[in-house]
Amino acid sequence: MTNDSTPDFLTSPATRRQLLAMAAVGGAGIATVAAASPSAAAGTAGKGAGTDGEIVTLTVLGTTDLHGNVFNWDYFNNHEYDDKAHNDIGIAKASSIIKMRRADLGAASTLTLDAGDTIQGTPLAYYYAKIDPITGGATHPMAAAMNQVGYDAAALGNHEFNYGIDTLRAFEKQLNFPLLSANTVDWSSGAPAFKPWIIKTVKLEDRKPIKVGILGLVTPGVAIWDKANVEGKLRFPGIIEQAKVFVPRLKAAGADVVIVSCHSGTNGKSSWGDALPYVENASKLLAEQVPGIDAVLVGHSHVEVITKTTNAETGKQVLLVEPYYWGMRVAEMTLSLQKVRGQWQVVDSAGRLWNANAVPEDPAVTGAVQAAHEKVLAYVNGVVGTCTQAMSAATSRYEDTPAMDFINYVQADAVKKALAGTPEGALPMLSIAAPFNKLASIPKGEVTIRDVAGLYIYDNTLLGIVLTGAQVKDYLEKSASYFQAYSGTGPVAADSITNAGGTPDYNYDIMGGLDARLTYDIDIAKPVGSRIVGLAYGGAPVDADAKFVVAINNYRQSGGGGFPGVTTAPVVYNRQIEIRQLLIDWTTANKVIDPTTFSSIDWRLVSNGSPISVTA
Repeated sequence: MTNDSTPDFLTSPATRRQLLAMAAVGGAGIATVAAASPSAAAGTAGKGAGTDGEIVTLTVLGTTDLHGNVFNWDYFNNHEYDDKAHNDIGIAKASSIIKMRRADLGAASTLTLDAGDTIQGTPLAYYYAKIDPITGGATHPMAAAMNQVGYDAAALGNHEFNYGIDTLRAFEKQLNFPLLSANTVDWSSGAPAFKPWIIKTVKLEDRKPIKVGILGLVTPGVAIWDKANVEGKLRFPGIIEQAKVFVPRLKAAGADVVIVSCHSGTNGKSSWGDALPYVENASKLLAEQVPGIDAVLVGHSHVEVITKTTNAETGKQVLLVEPYYWGMRVAEMTLSLQKVRGQWQVVDSAGRLWNANAVPEDPAVTGAVQAAHEKVLAYVNGVVGTCTQAMSAATSRYEDTPAMDFINYVQADAVKKALAGTPEGALPMLSIAAPFNKLASIPKGEVTIRDVAGLYIYDNTLLGIVLTGAQVKDYLEKSASYFQAYSGTGPVAADSITNAGGTPDYNYDIMGGLDARLTYDIDIAKPVGSRIVGLAYGGAPVDADAKFVVAINNYRQSGGGGFPGVTTAPVVYNRQIEIRQLLIDWTTANKVIDPTTFSSIDWRLVSNGSPISVTA
């Protein structure tokens, strides 16, 4: 270490080279795409055929979907984070990569961006939204961390709106850089509610400065997923539609280069069916349909992307890079520029990913957040009850487990009690839950807040809707599309029959009854749409015209996942209570979790009527 406590990996070129050599693999076999020519090295000059000037390099470093992760820490399991690929997480790790690359490339020609979903996702983020809220004066740990990194701008993500606009505005004020979103607009006037773009000037010695336009865009799904927080206040026009308005404005304002930080995946698909007239994952379409964009930092879909696509109007290549999630990767976009008739133009680009597991945490970041981290550790490790037997969610996506039954029981019980004395209170009560977190478990014996919270890692709120028996079956048929077709009784590996078509675990819903059992088989030898067999409530076949109250989360009820019937179903309960907190409060009040009181085997996977043996 140096005298000013700056770590060696930031001051020693040799140490940086060693660490970056280990971090250079982007994961899943992805490292780089379309590497620039040797003449395009930073700060070097050269001549290209058909061009009028020297080549210089601009580098954009990026993160996305940090989701409240500062440290390489798993709050739900109370130890350092690890997974099968041995990824590390947290902005403190990402910061080390960013600062090392700045040191190597030169800070003056390097910009740092984020593509959204920052303030939700961990108990650390939850604590400073709900327990010691930043609206009351506390500093958000992600603001403290990101200010230490030194971002130039960040796009809004859809999860930025989870805790309401007041919390988002408080977070915005704590940042040393702007939050951007060209398609978050005032409900009435249509005017941008946040800065749509900024222009950063990159100064070059003895050369004309480069003006870099940075545009922010968010997936329009906020209008669905956080309807309760934004309706009547904010609208979310389409990504492509707004970019067609603002990219020309950036160019007119003098931008030589246009970078889009876009919280939207690349596959061109949407999870909401026809509930919105816009595309959820539109980054690739954006690059192809809107002229003038040079590169896109992609977010939202939690995958690794390094690719190029061609703009249909200009024929130019546009670089797109998405650096996974939770700080596991850092994106690097290298843009080679030449002066053509006196104006800078991007003539080549290259993308790569850096793996954060190869580097130490940045002490400037961890130091800024350490006190908050320790406060949250004490909070989540507080004992709130006991459990008579261990419950694990590890197998919940392919077999009925007490862990999912617990969620459904607490949800249904809360809605039933709230509806007591109303006409809907007399209807049969059902509930849905999804296996969000394979690592979640509640131990036998003492149960802490983190144990319970681990079952429900999202900040969804609880609603009650009314569905018919026919709609319940249609809902379950949609859920059953999560499974890949399979004929045979196994044993078969879970990964080979789940996640059909890339369907995430959180879009597989398990439905259960409260006062009587809802039972069904899922026959995955049958085609999608006709897989639910023997659907019964209380032992009797479910009548198509029967009515049920269904406890459901706000994400699903508002259209997330594209499940049928839910967005137009009558809402009979909506007190804006977070389900995770509901589980914690139930455990605190009841003291004892006894799975024998709420758990039973109500559904199973079958093939042509015969049970399937599934292995992990």
